[in-house]
Amino acid sequence: MNDSKISVRYSRALFESAIEKKILDKVYNDMIFISKICEMPEMKEFLYSPIIVPSKKTGILHRILEKNVEKLTLSFIDLVVRKERESFLPAMARAFKHETKKYKGITESVLTTAVKVDAGIREQVSTLIEGIFKTKVDLTEVVDKNIIGGFVLRIEYDLIDASVRSKLRKIEKELKGISLTA
Repeated sequence: MNDSKISVRYSRALFESAIEKKILDKVYNDMIFISKICEMPEMKEFLYSPIIVPSKKTGILHRILEKNVEKLTLSFIDLVVRKERESFLPAMARAFKHETKKYKGITESVLTTAVKVDAGIREQVSTLIEGIFKTKVDLTEVVDKNIIGGFVLRIEYDLIDASVRSKLRKIEKELKGISLTA
């Protein structure tokens, strides 16, 4: 089975259970917590290790998580480990967070600029997206000096690239296409 299908199916099952039990926000926070833990190199190594038996992994994960997450989330982790799908846990958490935002009508957007933007511009961008897409916005800012200037705005799967870097690349392509011999 395809990796993304595994992650989506498991996260969808957790999502539906969380809605049914009316604890979606709590499980959403659990998935944020799990995502952060899974970013740690030691946790990645632990999750991907074929040497550690599932029962040992379950015990360790319980010790790490049981005081910080819902029982439903812990049961979900148990199932994932029992089915030997723990290496997909970061992707499952991502898929769950995305599904929850979609359910709540929140559009994920990323604004990439060469320098940090002030709060006023950030608010204007959020308001603009909310107006156009008729949705709430979860705007993440990324600073990438390589774009030189301008901005790149990703709204869900749409991309607006108004960066100096992309304009320079376009000019370069046009110049390379021109024959200099007459």
